[in-house]
Amino acid sequence: QVQLVESGGALVQPGDSLRLTCAASGRTFSSYGMGWFRQAPGKEREFVSAIKWNGRGPRYADFVKGRFTISRDNAKNTVDLEMNSLQPEDTAVYYCAADALEYRSVASDLSSEYNYWGQGTQVTVSS
Repeated sequence: QVQLVESGGALVQPGDSLRLTCAASGRTFSSYGMGWFRQAPGKEREFVSAIKWNGRGPRYADFVKGRFTISRDNAKNTVDLEMNSLQPEDTAVYYCAADALEYRSVASDLSSEYNYWGQGTQVTVSS
């Protein structure tokens, strides 16, 4: 059974930065892509960023390009999301997800292609 545990969420002010971390266990982490999604109150869950199993080919939602950076450490079984220039519209619960397909050739932005999810970490951006 795969377990994903997110951490790093907090209450911050507009313009601040945060680093989210997802720690994975339960299967060969380095064989699977990882993604970050978020869900704001009253809204559907949406794709934020994803990274391939080998750390290459990161993908970002248009609304975070240039502000967020995804990275992974296959030796530590972790995937991070560095978030800069946070804005109130970034307020959401952020979820880490693990791809269902081993060695997928691209980092997926489809939630249906992820079969393991963390419990989420709250990010609140407010002055």
